[in-house]
Amino acid sequence: MRMGRSERESRTAGRVAALAASAALLLTGCIRQELPQAEETREDILVVGFSEVGAESDWRVANTESMRHTFTEEKGYELLFDDAKQKQGNQIKAIRNYILQEVDYIVFAPVVEDGWDEVLKEAKEAKVPVIVVDRMVQVEDESLFAAWVGSDFHQEGKVAVEWLERYLEEKGRSEEADVSILHVQGTIGSSAQIGRTEELVAGVAAHPNWRILDQVPGEFTQAKSYEVVAEVLERGEVPDVIYCENDVSALGALQALDEAGISHGVEGDVIVITFDAARAGLTACMDGQINLEVECNPLHGPRVEAIIRQLEAGETPEKYCYVEETYFEPGDLTEELIAAREY
Repeated sequence: MRMGRSERESRTAGRVAALAASAALLLTGCIRQELPQAEETREDILVVGFSEVGAESDWRVANTESMRHTFTEEKGYELLFDDAKQKQGNQIKAIRNYILQEVDYIVFAPVVEDGWDEVLKEAKEAKVPVIVVDRMVQVEDESLFAAWVGSDFHQEGKVAVEWLERYLEEKGRSEEADVSILHVQGTIGSSAQIGRTEELVAGVAAHPNWRILDQVPGEFTQAKSYEVVAEVLERGEVPDVIYCENDVSALGALQALDEAGISHGVEGDVIVITFDAARAGLTACMDGQINLEVECNPLHGPRVEAIIRQLEAGETPEKYCYVEETYFEPGDLTEELIAAREY
């Protein structure tokens, strides 16, 4: 039978000391490496409730699997998992259920940034620490969550825009030549969509010859992105650039381009930029179908565990932990490199 909250709050000093020792080895700010296997000293398991956005992309599946592989019974955890199916209401319900179940920690990847104040206040009142993963939350009181870990989506967007600027210069595109951009957006209101969109808009504003042909809602899914890109192409509007806000959106765009008989990628007419760098996207990039892959690392399980160990040891983790990331062009990639990656 799981301990009550009052019992959990009176855990022995020995257990805290053991966790503090392992946390010191695991975390000095943000880390990328896998966590070392510590000798198990827990007197009871830690129950972690995790609410995931959904399973709409390879990135999201990799994020989920990272949590499942980290929070195992062998390592002293019980993981309660909820698939929100991309609906904020489902996540709010899941968080409330976790509070009722008196879990030790709540972890969630929010669908959108706004609308979390009330339910996170409930978690705080119940003394259940909340860790936010991937997308951010906008709340009036930042003490409502213990820590956030994820990507700098604005920096990802800047990387893409700066790359496009260099690429056009290398290809001899003069500043006077019009560059039309079809922008396939992700879930509106999500941190990834906001950061990547704002940087593209800023890039267009800084280049008088760049213009956004259209902004269409890809919703971070392949099917929707295929649908909206196909509609644009059917109108006879062929962009110079397609800026997709994740890999599966790019794959949907490639399908629409192929069916319309429009070349793309390194040897094609349409430049394709995307984010995530999951295996399917990287393979398409290696094959020259995608020009740029900006990495967005989904392997947050070990990082969340490091935060939990700090909290268990009575320490205060960094409020915001940004993951280091890179980008890939076709010439950077090999089958061996892609196969060796974890996602």
